Amino acid sequence: MSLETGRTSTAKVVVATTVALSFISFWRAAAIVLSDLASSAFYAGGIAEHAIGKSAPWFILGVMLFSFAVRSVYMESSSMFVRGGVYVVVRDSMGPFVARLSVSSLIFDYILTGPISVVSAGLYLGHLLNEISDLSHLGPHVPPNMFAAIFGVLITGYFWWSNIKGIHESSGKALRIMQVTTVMVVAFLIWCPITLLLAPKVTLPPAPIPANLTFAPEALGWFRGTVWPQIGAIAVIIAFGHSLLSMSGFETLAQVYREIAYPKLKNLRYTGNLVCVYAVVCTGVITLFAGMIIPDNKRAQYIDNLLGGLAMHLAGPEMLRLGFHVFVVIVGALILSGAVNTSMIGANGVMNRIAEDGVLLDWFRKPQPRFGTTYRIINLIALLQIATILLSRGDVYLLGEAYAFGVVWSFFLKSLGVLVLRYHRHDQEYKFPGNFRLGGVEIPVGLGATTLVLLLVAIANLFTKQIATKSGVAFTVVFFVIFTISERINARKQANKKHGLEEFNLDMRSEINAGTVHARPGCVLVAVRESKRMGHLHNVLEKTNLRRHDIVVMTVRPISSGAGEYELSDSQLFSDYEKELLSGVVTMAEKAGKTVDLIVVPGVDPFDAMVQTADKLKASRLVTGVSEKMDSEELASRIGLAWEKLPEPRHPFSLEIISPERPSVYVNLGPHPPRLWPEDLERAHVLWLRLQSNFGSRLHHRDVVGVALRRLQKDLENDRREEALTDLNNELRKP
Repeated sequence: MSLETGRTSTAKVVVATTVALSFISFWRAAAIVLSDLASSAFYAGGIAEHAIGKSAPWFILGVMLFSFAVRSVYMESSSMFVRGGVYVVVRDSMGPFVARLSVSSLIFDYILTGPISVVSAGLYLGHLLNEISDLSHLGPHVPPNMFAAIFGVLITGYFWWSNIKGIHESSGKALRIMQVTTVMVVAFLIWCPITLLLAPKVTLPPAPIPANLTFAPEALGWFRGTVWPQIGAIAVIIAFGHSLLSMSGFETLAQVYREIAYPKLKNLRYTGNLVCVYAVVCTGVITLFAGMIIPDNKRAQYIDNLLGGLAMHLAGPEMLRLGFHVFVVIVGALILSGAVNTSMIGANGVMNRIAEDGVLLDWFRKPQPRFGTTYRIINLIALLQIATILLSRGDVYLLGEAYAFGVVWSFFLKSLGVLVLRYHRHDQEYKFPGNFRLGGVEIPVGLGATTLVLLLVAIANLFTKQIATKSGVAFTVVFFVIFTISERINARKQANKKHGLEEFNLDMRSEINAGTVHARPGCVLVAVRESKRMGHLHNVLEKTNLRRHDIVVMTVRPISSGAGEYELSDSQLFSDYEKELLSGVVTMAEKAGKTVDLIVVPGVDPFDAMVQTADKLKASRLVTGVSEKMDSEELASRIGLAWEKLPEPRHPFSLEIISPERPSVYVNLGPHPPRLWPEDLERAHVLWLRLQSNFGSRLHHRDVVGVALRRLQKDLENDRREEALTDLNNELRKP
């Protein structure tokens, strides 16, 4: 288990196979999924009506009801812990060719999620500015499409930089956005029925039957002028395909599954049901209200601004409606812009995962020197999204058509993979409902029917969306070629592995605890990540007395938050990067003549991973080097917050941040005796002496400090709070 001085045997590395996660409730998980899925309410209805006519709201509602079936596909997929990632799952079930196609379509889906969301947000904002200009008689207007394109590029650039820096969007922020969105949804659900009650006449949108479908010329693609759209069933499938983009976002459910708290499967069900019910109401019902309230002769001008148009046609004073319209646009900007970030994280996660599967060159995964993120993949994603925005010129309908193409193929290949795995594996914790047995063989009728529907819609979209098909096929072919070439290069590199690195004996464990390493409780845990920045390890090796404390060196194997659907294989957990890093640790330890234990822990958040490992090993001290991303105080604060998230009882330990040529920063995590200033120790002693005449030997120094603390607590809870805060602020300013 340990690394002994000398090279008589290979060093053993304990590798945790379970990702260190900070688990979240199903409410927060649903908020993360809805931040992507519910955003389609702002653009899906308008795009669908432009394509298929006034029956669109019924098809949108039908798609949202169909989302319960797609939810079950993702739930069955998530319930199977398959090592190796999306590529390996599809490859094992349908072969490498289809695997590359499925990954390409998924990336195409992610790449388009950002542009359609941010362009939609820009259009809402542009139309609002023009309406305010009209009402205030200011005169000048902004061209909505151009404004949306410029807005989209700026927002994409902002989230590109955020992802380069590695700033993770918290589940708490997603929950707050969905709380604000829920206020908007509730307002619509109250205000729309009141408007309908006050209206002299209420007309429902035309029924979703073939006779009521009026396809736009560009909505039929290669079917235009043929007999196919005249066949009722095919016409309905085409219309359904134009509405399917309202269901985008389910891939996020697979990403967050790993982070859902226990009981996992039960909370996954809650999350899936909550997401679907919310989407039916938010997207389906509100789009139906828009079709009933906005007059037919005016609805065409709100194709790219449907909820804004609905807000302005509600009953009530104009200024009240305008105020609500502003609120709708603010909510739209929040949720749609957030979807841009979700798409970047998701695409980055998928491409990281296929790089780990050996389908993409390691060159793409090279960490950014300062922030440690996979900046080359993030740069590629951002460039593709910005190029898409500029090529679309802010046309949300064009983006919607392309997006619907990517969404349905991604869904179909996912469903087909789950269907094939049903016959290859039998360890599903959850199965799509509607299964029957015939002669001892299980017939998955529900899953098969859903896969068939998705296939028919995917084929319809292939022929009706000319530009989307051309761009989608071109994108898929380009990425398919890149994946194929990369896989062959990686296969050759595997045959000629790096020489000169330490050989390690891997001990794969489901988790790290005191029983998996030889280190005694009270050990010193040292976190390393860069081979060129291990001065803090050198310091620990020099100063630690091994008779008192064992040394454990850990590195966190970064796992993208967008790639949490499947676990990693053993070779992915311990890649060449970890091998090279720990070879450097071996060399340093041998030079110092000290024994160390080596562990690798996969984690989405490195702070959570470090703190959880220190807690499980009962370490006395966690040592880390200075971070280029943040100063020592912020680093200590982030690690402290990670410690606070640990379940009770939390193990207290100290944190040491070692900076080159500067004194170390020490922070005690958990309850601990405070290190008082000498003058405060003297003050406590003087007070104790003064009170001796009143209490005698019964009084101790701790009693004086205890009363002082309780008095401060009381002051903070009454009208002396500001005075107490001022005193504390003055104390902090002391040199």
